[in-house]
Amino acid sequence: MLKVEGVSVSYGPVRALENISIEVDRREIVALIGANGAGKTTLLKAILGVQKVQSGKVLFLGDDITNSSTDKVANMGLGLIPEGHLVFSTMTVLENLQLGAYHNPQDFNDNLENVFESFPVLRKRIHQTAGTLSGGEQQMLSIARTLMSKPELVMVDELSLGLAPKVVSEIFDILGDLNNKGYTILLAEQNAKKTLEFANRAYVMETGRVVLQGLTQELMSHPEVRRAYLGSNV
Repeated sequence: MLKVEGVSVSYGPVRALENISIEVDRREIVALIGANGAGKTTLLKAILGVQKVQSGKVLFLGDDITNSSTDKVANMGLGLIPEGHLVFSTMTVLENLQLGAYHNPQDFNDNLENVFESFPVLRKRIHQTAGTLSGGEQQMLSIARTLMSKPELVMVDELSLGLAPKVVSEIFDILGDLNNKGYTILLAEQNAKKTLEFANRAYVMETGRVVLQGLTQELMSHPEVRRAYLGSNV
């Protein structure tokens, strides 16, 4: 579904990504784990066309989308849930969802009902301004807004940032339900333990490079992963 082949990205003289290659197959949950500054967000931006790719290719559904416009990429079915549960705080829940349907307005009513099935609390808050929602509800709205465009692949950036552990667990459960409904998910996340328990496969990133990859069950038993990310001295 998604193939990133040898992608390198620089911020001025600083190399942010070096020869990155990853794959995401349909209906998978694939994780990018690593510390802050490892390059996870930069990789998502490069896939979306927000950050210029210096070398390498990004392929989506068989098409080369390297350095394509974000509008083109969104229309093809790539959606991003950004870091920090970003919402338009002065707009209502409904208005935020209407913005999410910009690329797919014809199915608005059906998509809205599907979103409310996944996030019943948003139905109750439909006319409430987004800035008055709790942090967890804002994250739900951010996810729901992305789903309004009916993406083929949902990319999630730092899902757990700033949220209480209980809320993080609830959000992961929601993403799991979405995957069961057929959504493909690429998740960039610092919370390695929760993410490895959740995903099918993962790529471990350090300073702009992929240093390990594999099935999450295998990575959780890898000595370096356990030492660096899971708090184990084994």
